[in-house]
Parts: sequence; structure tokens; C-alpha cells
Amino acid sequence: MDLADILSTTAIPLSDITLERAIFAVIVAVIGWIVVRVLISAFKKGLTRASHLPELVTEFLVRFLSILLYVIVILVVLATLGVDISSMVIGLSAAIGLILGFGLQDTITNLAAGIWVAALRPIDKGELVEIKGISGKVTAVGIMATELLKADNTYITIPNSLVWGSPVINSSRMKTRRAEVRVRVAYDSDLDLAIRVATDLMAAHEAVLPSPKPAVIVSELAESSVNLVLRAWTETPDYWRVQWDLARDVIKAFGEAGIEIALPQVDVHLDRIE
Repeated sequence: MDLADILSTTAIPLSDITLERAIFAVIVAVIGWIVVRVLISAFKKGLTRASHLPELVTEFLVRFLSILLYVIVILVVLATLGVDISSMVIGLSAAIGLILGFGLQDTITNLAAGIWVAALRPIDKGELVEIKGISGKVTAVGIMATELLKADNTYITIPNSLVWGSPVINSSRMKTRRAEVRVRVAYDSDLDLAIRVATDLMAAHEAVLPSPKPAVIVSELAESSVNLVLRAWTETPDYWRVQWDLARDVIKAFGEAGIEIALPQVDVHLDRIE
């Protein structure tokens, strides 16, 4: 008996489906849907109250249980209609085996990667991460994919296998971060004064931490400028505010101190032809 024969045994003629059986199947489907929703809600509340699992792990388990319960409801409804469930299970198993042999390797990989991501937590819900060059806030880790929300409200779905198999830059995991602002000053400027003004600017910012102390380093002696880097430590939630404030205020502070912000220059020499 081949797969077609197995699946054909699960079908029943439409004439054998009575009105009473169809109505009963609809009632079973509605009751099953309600029961599944209640069980999922109770399961989620129970996990939240009785365990210390991270929210990401709880959501993953709830989604997995939801799929399992809905499959059971579908099988019960089919049995109510008179379908031979045992034959269907055999047929589905054979079909799944064939599909897995031809194209579900990636699906299994994503499923396994999702379990590892939820269990080991290289990322967590609400964290700002960068994966494969894509930056966004983690909204969920599903059975097959991880969901990110970008700063421009763009929704991104990344297969779990890429999340587990790629370097992940997590910008929210640590409590503090170092902001860096790069600025170019002219060679004829007072370099010591520029460093002192930039240091005082960072120290005066309310969100800059006193330890580690703010620092200004000379990063490069470029062709037309001395390149400085302002480095200031801050709490992670204040990172972007400090970054933007320093980039804006250093221009005004240097202008008031008479320090010239260097611009790219090109010297052109023209030879007179006689």
C-alpha cells in the first residue's frame, strides 16, 4: 500500500456526512477553540507566577503548546466527521517523512536553533541587537524565526538558524556604554586647549558618568587636520542622548574657545607655461 492508498482510506463520501454530524463537528470545533484559548491563558499565567523563566522563554513555550493543542482539536473534529484518525496519522507520518527528506532540513535547523536561543538567551525580549547587519528591538522569538522592530517601525523576521549561527551585537545587555564623538581640528589650533575644552564639556554633562573618567585622545594626524575622539561613559538608556548632545555642543564650545574645526583641504599648484 502506497501513500496515496493510505491517505485515501481517511476520506469519507460527502453523502455519509449527515447534518447532525456536521453540526456536532462545528460545535466540537468551537468548544475546542475555546478550551485551547483557556488552556493557553492558564498555562501562560501559571508559568509567569510559578517560575522565574524569562519572558522570552515563556512566550516560546506558549506558542509551541498552542500549535500542539490546535492540531489535537483538528484531529478531534475530523474524527467527529467520521475520518479514521489512525490511518490519517500514518499517512501524515509518511508524508512528513518524504518532505523532511527533500526540503525540511532548514526547518528542523530553525526549530532547534529557536530552542537554543530561547534557552541560552544570547538575546532577550526588548533588547536592542544587531544580527547580520540588521538592527532592531527584539519583540519575540518564535518557533521558526526571531522578530525585530527597527527604529523606523519596520518589522523584520530573521530565521532562527541565522540568529544562532551569526555574531550578535547586543547593545542593551550591559548597564553602561561608551559614547564616542570624533572631531577634526586645524593644525594651527591650540591642541592642549582643545583637549581641555572637550574634557570639560563631557564632565559637565549630567548623564556622563564620573568613572571611568571622560577622555580625549588624538586618533590620527591626518593630511589637513588633527583628529580627536571624545570618549564618555554613560548609562545605556542615556547613550544616544549623550552621543547627540556631545556632537552638537562640541562645535559651539570649540567656536567660543577659538578652536578651528578643520575641513578637508586640497592644495592645487599651477605652473605658468611660457
